[in-house]
Amino acid sequence: MKRVALSEVKDQLSKYLREAGKEGIVITRHGRPAGVLIGFPSEDAWFDYRLENDPRFLSRIEAARESLRSGRGVPIEEVAEE
Repeated sequence: MKRVALSEVKDQLSKYLREAGKEGIVITRHGRPAGVLIGFPSEDAWFDYRLENDPRFLSRIEAARESLRSGRGVPIEEVAEE
């Protein structure tokens, strides 16, 4: 990840937002990491980010994994047969 001072990001936000679509940018304040700027190259990337960080979705994934660990799942082979 690229590191850029906050003052530089503030002065050239459009430039860094475009760059953030290719790689995350660590924004520093007084030389220390203060945040991360991430960009989305497409609408799909934005959707994926929202989904991957949605607590409700993550909770449902964890519940499904727990169900599988406890033997309450259906093997993929059985699903494919139907």
